[in-house]
Amino acid sequence: MAPQSIFTLFGRDVHLYGVFIAIGLLCCMVVFFIYTTKTKMPDKVQDYVYFVAIIAIAVGFLSAKFFQAIYNYVEEISEVGIKNAHFDFYNAGLTVMGGIVGGVVSFLVIYFTVGHFLFKGKTKGLHKNYIWDIVNVCPLCITVAHGFGRLGCLMAGCCHGMFLGKEKVFGGIFMHTWDLGSGYFIPVQLYESIFLFVLFAVLSVLYFKGCKITMPIYLFAYGTWRFIIEFFRHDHRGGFVLNLSPSQWQSFLFIFAGIAILLFFHFTKRKFFQPIEKKNEIKE
Repeated sequence: MAPQSIFTLFGRDVHLYGVFIAIGLLCCMVVFFIYTTKTKMPDKVQDYVYFVAIIAIAVGFLSAKFFQAIYNYVEEISEVGIKNAHFDFYNAGLTVMGGIVGGVVSFLVIYFTVGHFLFKGKTKGLHKNYIWDIVNVCPLCITVAHGFGRLGCLMAGCCHGMFLGKEKVFGGIFMHTWDLGSGYFIPVQLYESIFLFVLFAVLSVLYFKGCKITMPIYLFAYGTWRFIIEFFRHDHRGGFVLNLSPSQWQSFLFIFAGIAILLFFHFTKRKFFQPIEKKNEIKE
């Protein structure tokens, strides 16, 4: 809808795509601060999470490109053969789900390894005591950032839905896309953004009611949504297997991971709900 740059900063063009991503990341940090302050997370743990999160976000972007490069490479192999295919990381796009996977994995690895040496003396193991609190608030941070990111995709014309034609069609939005040019497309980016903001609101209500399973709820909800919305996408996303896109296969992993966490809670007899007031009384 607005792929052109909106202004120039230090000689570089700034696009709404980048602006919305920046807004999303800022909101992600603000949500974490407000929500964990409400649940009385120690300042030292909060500050440590910010440090780890900055690194994890950077790794997440690299992971998003890496996953997309793999998709493109696999597709190219099927077209020209493995001898003629080439792995192109630099020119690969971004795939959100690949970024989420890489970001989360890197966060957990850094959080526990560096935290082992950082938290000593009276604070030894303090970061471990709050890992489930972080896991519980993480889906809210992801959904709000992702929601703004999808608005950025809408502005840039990437991650678009099916092409509906050059003439105005009910349910379609006129946009300029990177691969198919201008026309009316199904605005899957807008639909996904709305879904994510609604999911954020629902998870927020559950969070402040003491719900401890926001992560599996997020994994199941977004995995299901993404699997369905992919049928209405029509942008290039890499190779397909059994007529399912890479993101649809990753959606299965999200859903299975959500089920696995629920089973873990069940068999370890962890509570699905624990009121914030009661939880804070115990920690104080």
